[in-house]
Amino acid sequence: MLSHDFMHVIVLYVLHVLSFFMYTYNMVSFCFIISYIYPQLQDCIRATLSEWFATISPTAKQELPSVLDCTIPQNTEAITPEEREELKVSVKLFLSEADCSAIGNAVDMACVSLGVSQLDSVIIAPPPLPEGETLALAHLQPLWEELEGLVRSQKVAAIGTSDLDKALLEQLYNWAQVKPSSNQVNLASCCVMPPDLTAFAKEFDIQLLTHNDSKEMISAEGFKEAVQESSKDLQVADWRLEWVLRYSIIVKSRGIIKAKGYLVHSTKNSQ
Repeated sequence: MLSHDFMHVIVLYVLHVLSFFMYTYNMVSFCFIISYIYPQLQDCIRATLSEWFATISPTAKQELPSVLDCTIPQNTEAITPEEREELKVSVKLFLSEADCSAIGNAVDMACVSLGVSQLDSVIIAPPPLPEGETLALAHLQPLWEELEGLVRSQKVAAIGTSDLDKALLEQLYNWAQVKPSSNQVNLASCCVMPPDLTAFAKEFDIQLLTHNDSKEMISAEGFKEAVQESSKDLQVADWRLEWVLRYSIIVKSRGIIKAKGYLVHSTKNSQ
């Protein structure tokens, strides 16, 4: 049970801040310590927030920020300049809503958090669509234009897509100025790569990758539940998940994952 003074400090923080950012622990290290199974995002959020809340002193006098960085420094995985050339930094960005500015913010936060000036690749997972609506080129265009700007500014080297069939991938390829370098395919929905998609990707040098991500990385209720459990009696109804970025740091020469984790950003609903 949290003390009254401690709970009061947490309430002051959350009432004051407008958004919070979180850098979860390295799942590669964590899974070898606990088990050989990567933890779910909800578990990562719960564990990181619980540890961060425990660092708050109920007696400390400090200025309340408008943006809360719920990061545990000793759990982060910054890349040193000496090892950068040996590593590939890939991320997948899951958007909760169609806010194009979130893409640049997520990439900037990833670069700062991981200690790099450029991400080697970014794969975009568009936000969920209303029931009955089908993903079309018009949904992708504003997101892709934002990604193209990041390539031109050299913050990102290559950009890719997720779960596009051959027809939509071809439409995007023909329209885009910066062509997609990859397309992820969920093998839960197809056991074998569709032949038409394979042929198109081969012709235009697009790498086809597989994944097993759910369409929604974490539900709104799942996110609020994780935050609620971490902060005990704190009310979290006003908070919404804006985006989740999953990063992987791979040792090029050995093809092994050195680090893997999440960056999470949440904002408070305007009153």
